[in-house]
Amino acid sequence: MLILKKELRPEFKKPLGMLYPSLDDAQDFLDSIEPDTLIISVGDVTTRNLQERGLIPHLGVIDNQVERKPAQHDIVYDNVTLKAVNPAGSITPELWETVKQGFKLTNAGYRVLILVNGEEDLAVIPCVILAPPGSLVLYGQPREGVVICEVDQIRDKAIKMKEKLKEA
Repeated sequence: MLILKKELRPEFKKPLGMLYPSLDDAQDFLDSIEPDTLIISVGDVTTRNLQERGLIPHLGVIDNQVERKPAQHDIVYDNVTLKAVNPAGSITPELWETVKQGFKLTNAGYRVLILVNGEEDLAVIPCVILAPPGSLVLYGQPREGVVICEVDQIRDKAIKMKEKLKEA
């Protein structure tokens, strides 16, 4: 299991990609997405907001919580649901393998929702590292907006972040 050390938290809170105050502010970017682009969302609010706009993520990672409180909306769409246990501030081997399995299923044409028992706060890292080239990862930046990451541009950064996590 990989654990985020307390002193690294400020570094890990910095957006990995482009920060937009809302999806409305990112509309020009969203309109420019090629139809065959794989869209990955991490977080309940981001996944729900994409779904409400008709941009159904190919792979979504949620924990049914918003800022550590139970989510007020169910996220339901035609998908395969996978489950993984992942405590806050960590990336478990189970989460890593579940994300990998999720990408195999998306490659076969399925939409996948990963329901995390615990917290999906660091799931962006395996999603970016394991995503096929050309994919987009969107995730919420608490009280700031939504971050849109082009995986080809940030994969190396995500790998370096993973290397900073402590093995437990």
